[in-house]
Amino acid sequence: MKVKTILVSQPEPKVENSPYFELQNKLKVKVDFRTFIHVEGISAKEVRAQKIDLSKFSAIILTSRNSVDHFFRVAEEMRYKIPEDLKYFCQSEAVAFYLQRYVVYRKRKIYVGQKDFIDLAPLIKKYKDEAFLLVASDQLNADVPSTLNDLKVNWTEGVFYKTVVSDLSDLKDVYYDILAFFSPSGIKSLFQNFPDFVQNNTRIAVFGTTTQKEAIDAGLRVDIMAPSPGTPSMTGALEKYILEANKGK
Repeated sequence: MKVKTILVSQPEPKVENSPYFELQNKLKVKVDFRTFIHVEGISAKEVRAQKIDLSKFSAIILTSRNSVDHFFRVAEEMRYKIPEDLKYFCQSEAVAFYLQRYVVYRKRKIYVGQKDFIDLAPLIKKYKDEAFLLVASDQLNADVPSTLNDLKVNWTEGVFYKTVVSDLSDLKDVYYDILAFFSPSGIKSLFQNFPDFVQNNTRIAVFGTTTQKEAIDAGLRVDIMAPSPGTPSMTGALEKYILEANKGK
């Protein structure tokens, strides 16, 4: 069946040259965006209930922009004056760059990984005598604690924010040819919002093996997979599929 409409379960890109807009113009399909999940902060009181005392830590591990935002939010709520010699271990350059919203970069001790959490391991190991606070969400990737445990460093997990299912009730009677998902949480949100969802002719696109597994476990048929050989991005996988599906259009 031909593809005319796509719903991407992420916020709409803020840049004009997004590959999604290029895909829309090139293939003459309609692409909508809607977040299936969103992040909510956990109060300072709830963080304290985890027996987290910010003054006990000499190093902070930040894995995302959300972790940056919510660390400084909680610190402010706790009226904690962040020391200038606090060390920041950022999972990627993007996280480190975002950190500049809160600190003067050149005056802080900031250590940056390449991309994946494992890339931070050599840096953390180098400072193994520090007391590390991992600023986390309620849905932490399993490789993070396993990596830290393998390093045998003194670390504590603090849940500062949580992933919440978005209200999608206004989409109840809206049909899309393709639904694109990027996390297991997105799949869970679909069924929490629409427990009676039946796939029928809707094509399901997923990014990553964990998302794929969640979709299959939920009884969905996965039609489009990324990354895959020749199509490392979701937009590339969508384009390849649509070109095939819309032949002779």
